[in-house]
Amino acid sequence: MATDETEVDGVKGDSEQGLGSRAPEFIKARRALHVSWQVGVFIIGLAVVVAGIIMLPLPGPGWVVIFGGMAIWATEFVWAQLVLRWTKRKVTEAAQKALDPKVRRRNIILTTIGLVIVGVLVGIYVWKFGIVMPWKIKDQ
Repeated sequence: MATDETEVDGVKGDSEQGLGSRAPEFIKARRALHVSWQVGVFIIGLAVVVAGIIMLPLPGPGWVVIFGGMAIWATEFVWAQLVLRWTKRKVTEAAQKALDPKVRRRNIILTTIGLVIVGVLVGIYVWKFGIVMPWKIKDQ
């Protein structure tokens, strides 16, 4: 009998693992304990996601921390598992697309054209106004 899930040494593959709570069985068996567990996981995941959002404009690995918080949520919540699966699929597709020789060549050409345009604009600005350092500006 064939199944959609792959198993290696009794462990299901990460992308093929079933949806739902991954709490230990003794916690799932008791409703109040399981709800408390889910609330705790949600609060910890929320704290990590908020820290990642704070790190976006500040120094720090903001996106990595946000996805870490999502991974914490994915241990208990189906919606987070689906978001992570979708994100993984999109990142894999983007990586494969970026490695395509035609796409790489196009990106290199566009980057070169952009750098040439910026260089020309800087050259025109320097030719027209010269280079004036802010600390050498004289009062008039």
